[in-house]
Amino acid sequence: MRFALSPEQLDFAASLRKLLEAGRAPSAVRAWASGDSGPGRALIRQLAEAGVLGLAVAEEHGGIGAEPIDLVVAFQEIGRAAVPGPVLETAAAIPALLQALPDRNPAARWLPGFAEGTALGTVAFASGVALDADTAEVVLLAGEQLSIGHRGGLVRSVDPARRLFTVAAAEPVAEGEQVAAAVAAGFDTGALACAAQLLGAGKALLHASTEYAKQRKQFGKPIGEFQAVKQKLADVLIALDLAEPLLYRAALTMTGPTRGRDVSAAVIACGDAAYRAARTALQVHGAIGYTAEYDLSLWLTKVTALRSAWGTPDLHRARIARALREDTDQERAERGIA
Repeated sequence: MRFALSPEQLDFAASLRKLLEAGRAPSAVRAWASGDSGPGRALIRQLAEAGVLGLAVAEEHGGIGAEPIDLVVAFQEIGRAAVPGPVLETAAAIPALLQALPDRNPAARWLPGFAEGTALGTVAFASGVALDADTAEVVLLAGEQLSIGHRGGLVRSVDPARRLFTVAAAEPVAEGEQVAAAVAAGFDTGALACAAQLLGAGKALLHASTEYAKQRKQFGKPIGEFQAVKQKLADVLIALDLAEPLLYRAALTMTGPTRGRDVSAAVIACGDAAYRAARTALQVHGAIGYTAEYDLSLWLTKVTALRSAWGTPDLHRARIARALREDTDQERAERGIA
């Protein structure tokens, strides 16, 4: 299986990076955290104009109908820029969920607005907590049935730009046996996009740490010349490089029987690599890395929150173990081994 991105995908990533750098994402993140969603929504509309919010939306609903790998490319750049708001839910999780329902009316009702960037959506899964339910036009609760959600109380997050709210069911949208499969598709697509965000955030932290190590001097020379600093940065690079193929594999197997296992492997690998990048960034930057006024903090808190936002590492390890056990049991049964 080949994991190299195509020239078109590399160009797409470069164009998104340029757009997000020009959009001054850090200032939008700070505004969002303070309750002003204007700059963030303007940035999200630019992403919609670039096609990002329609990648997972079928053409019949005004989207592009792209492959999961294209979604991964986009969300790496979104993570690299620490874009605020329920972009993941709007562009990945909810489209996958709604389009997996046998009833096409919910998708036709909401997805065109998502693809255009005129509406944002958020969804609560098993935890009953949704992101930015105070600013999203569509709030869903996904469980045994799919319902329009009613926003409850604010839940504190380690990331000030992640405004979490409890959600209660208000109006049913879909129910029945097929809802469970649609909810699983939405969750796995959201987890895949989250893994891509984590990898992008980890790359941003590594870049910031490397640049700082070139400039910060101690004992008359840049700290990047010290072997201990070089080794820490090298370890981060290795972790990110090893996580990337797992992310691409998960994107390429989203329609296959190993979807859940592969997505969980990507979430764990990308989460661990991003967390290593965050810890190293703090050590390299020293005291300034702890200050809320320094932009590094935006990525540090984002990584900390995202690492468990779409399932804890223990949950994903349990999914992998269960899948491997089922594969082993099936193989033994096929070979007639008791």
